[in-house]
Amino acid sequence: MMGEVENLMVEHLKLFQATLDSMQRDIRELKVRQSETHTAVLALRRDQLGDAEVTAHLQTQMDRFGDRLDRIERRLDLTN
Repeated sequence: MMGEVENLMVEHLKLFQATLDSMQRDIRELKVRQSETHTAVLALRRDQLGDAEVTAHLQTQMDRFGDRLDRIERRLDLTN
């Protein structure tokens, strides 16, 4: 009887250990995925920053073109 109880306990402990091992693998996989997601988000932020820089540069150029066009119109007396 005592041997059966010990065997039952050993079987339960083995099942418990297998479950823990599976959970540890899942957690490792989730950590890797989370890290990849974090890296992707950082890359998107860098892209957004680059886009904002390009937009600011283009806006500055458009402002200069607007100023130049205003001067040309004034010189040619084309303003109303």
